[in-house]
Amino acid sequence: MAEEENKQAQEEQGEKKSGNMLMIIIIAVLVLIIIIGAVLAVVLMSGDDENVSEAAPMAKQRVAPSRTKSTSSVVDNSRRLSEIGILYPLDTFTVNLKSDSGRRYLKATISLELSGEELSLELDAKAPVIRDRVIRILTSKTLEEISSKKGKQKVSDQIMDTLNSIISDGSIQGIYFTEFVIQ
Repeated sequence: MAEEENKQAQEEQGEKKSGNMLMIIIIAVLVLIIIIGAVLAVVLMSGDDENVSEAAPMAKQRVAPSRTKSTSSVVDNSRRLSEIGILYPLDTFTVNLKSDSGRRYLKATISLELSGEELSLELDAKAPVIRDRVIRILTSKTLEEISSKKGKQKVSDQIMDTLNSIISDGSIQGIYFTEFVIQ
């Protein structure tokens, strides 16, 4: 009888050990899944700085001629899309971004929204100056400055202000990025 009780106690102890081992394995697998999920979430949420590509255009909000930047109002986007004027496409710009290593570049295609058709003739005549000014603006930016939506809007505003200062037959009312790739 004592042998049977010993055998039974050993079997129960073996079952407890295998049950405990199974529980430890399950917990380890769950912890591993949680860690992998957290790492993936961090990687996906932080964005990929190596290759950022945006095909959606960034538009400058239209400002009435008599208003300054500080008093301009935000225009409803649905109404704004129906009011887009004449678009003047510029060639693609491929420039090095300002950085310590010099290994980042930006490829951007830009279209300008014009106030009237007569402005396109002036832009054709001043094409080299326009390209120069846009290149100077883009190369003065760092990756951090242009990666965010706000940064792209600032670049758009700066390009528009610079180009409006060199033209006389009208004004540029919007800047649209039709390609924007950082590598």
